[in-house]
Amino acid sequence: MTVTTNQARRLKRRRRVRAKIAGSARRPRISVFRSNRGLSAQAVDDVSGRTLAAVNWFEPELRGLAKLERTRRCGALLAERVKALGIEEAVFDRGGYRYHGHVSAFAEALREAGITV
Repeated sequence: MTVTTNQARRLKRRRRVRAKIAGSARRPRISVFRSNRGLSAQAVDDVSGRTLAAVNWFEPELRGLAKLERTRRCGALLAERVKALGIEEAVFDRGGYRYHGHVSAFAEALREAGITV
């Protein structure tokens, strides 16, 4: 009998989602990674294999904030960085995580900052 860990199940969901979506230079993929301590995300152009913009929870301007407020600020900060590149639309890749809590708060912050996800 095989025992499947939570991490293995998440990675299986992640691969399933990634098979259906892809980012481009005009419409990058917003990839989210959630840990117990915070959230990090990046805008990826899958055609050229480049990261266009990124944000991490441990950046100096985010360190002193509460976790959920830090997540929302991460979304706004990534939106600023992506808009500076002239990008208005993106594809959201939840990374195998459920769309609730920090992941949904991050996506809502992106939308409020003007990125169509």
